[in-house]
Amino acid sequence: MTNGILLALIAYASYSCSDAVVKSLGGQLTVFEIGFFSMLFAGFFLLFSRPAGERWRDFWRTKRPWAVQARAWTGIASGVLSVYAFTTIPLAEVYALIFLAPLCVTILSTVILKEKVGPWRWLAVVAGFAGVMLVVRPGFRELHLGHLAAFGVAFLAAASVILMRSLAAQEKRTTMLGVLIGYGLFFNGIGAAVTSFSLPDLRQLAWLVLAGAFTAGGQLLQLLAVKYAPANWIAPTHYSQIVWAVILGALFFREYPDSLSLVGLAVVGGSGLLTMVREEARLGTVRWNPFSRTRLEPATHAGCAATATADMRALRIGSVSLRR
Repeated sequence: MTNGILLALIAYASYSCSDAVVKSLGGQLTVFEIGFFSMLFAGFFLLFSRPAGERWRDFWRTKRPWAVQARAWTGIASGVLSVYAFTTIPLAEVYALIFLAPLCVTILSTVILKEKVGPWRWLAVVAGFAGVMLVVRPGFRELHLGHLAAFGVAFLAAASVILMRSLAAQEKRTTMLGVLIGYGLFFNGIGAAVTSFSLPDLRQLAWLVLAGAFTAGGQLLQLLAVKYAPANWIAPTHYSQIVWAVILGALFFREYPDSLSLVGLAVVGGSGLLTMVREEARLGTVRWNPFSRTRLEPATHAGCAATATADMRALRIGSVSLRR
């Protein structure tokens, strides 16, 4: 079990390194170029992780095409926004806002799925937003469009989870992945073509390949992790990305969160963990999504078998989710 948790921690460190690489390219390449090449290279590496019994040439065969395409477009929109956020505001602030996604799921589930939400989960929602306020401090610090973009990523990630609840048991992972890659390359390619596209030089290309390798490596490590430890034990490790955001931001970008921001980050992480614990108590388990932006979503008892395979049908491509 310890080996599985360690592998998961390394996987999330790898994802954070990919996000840091994307951030380092801000100002050098457009958002669409970063999204296109990150998706291209991450997708190339992820082709080797095809599940047994599925074929890439059949990815276009879908049972619910409109829902699959809606999931893909939420991923693409989330990807563009996340690249913009990572390249314009501090890493720790991006993560603080993005980790609101599980709390947004709670809110959306009451509106869309008509789920009943108890006082503990509402307490987690309030605490999470309070934590973000400590980090961002609107009215006391200048806010940027990057903050709005990061919040948009959280909301779209939550919407994606709602969609995935209805798709996970019906669609193949190759279908979900193939549609997302195809749309993502097309959309980002068009965006890059109509903006100031410039071919990356060898140094930039190497960084983009590295971002894709970090992402693919993180996914493969996660898939290994679930073989050594139950998904419910692995799931909380994804909050280690908050720690990596502080470390990488300080080491490479001279971003030093003050004491209030550190407290806020801890509150955000704690509220997310509380949400996860309450979901486990209510539904019996928590589905661990190695391919989604936050990689967590609640699962029903009927979905426990899918949990054992780490919910292979959910998507997380590129530090931009392929970007997701």
